[in-house]
Amino acid sequence: MTISDEEQAFFAKLGERVTQLRKARNITQVQLAEALGVSQQTVQAYEVGRRRLPVSTLRLLAKTLGVSLDELLAEGEHAPRKRGPVSQLQQHIERIGQLPKPKQRMIMDMIDAVLAQQSQQAREGLQNPVAGRGSCMMMSSS
Repeated sequence: MTISDEEQAFFAKLGERVTQLRKARNITQVQLAEALGVSQQTVQAYEVGRRRLPVSTLRLLAKTLGVSLDELLAEGEHAPRKRGPVSQLQQHIERIGQLPKPKQRMIMDMIDAVLAQQSQQAREGLQNPVAGRGSCMMMSSS
């Protein structure tokens, strides 16, 4: 079955988006292939637009790349630009969620400690900001 020029252009642009998103997240073609359950050659074919991405794969692809389906399929001016701090935070949260439970607990304990310290400093009115920074640095080096 042949595809129209319009479909070919769509899949070529989609492949470019996949490449762009994959590289921005430091994911290799091999890693993406493993996540999708396909070969590295298949991922390469998706990225250059030689092969159609099955609809059934799009949701997993978007999840693996840390974007919504809308972001994955966005074209032109509607395509998201560089990801900002909130999106980067979301990426970290998703990656933490994939870690073993003991490591997740350790990270949560660290976050809780930093947030508790921040709350205490806010209540105290940050009367000595230099001391506040020092105590944070001491905490992070333990």
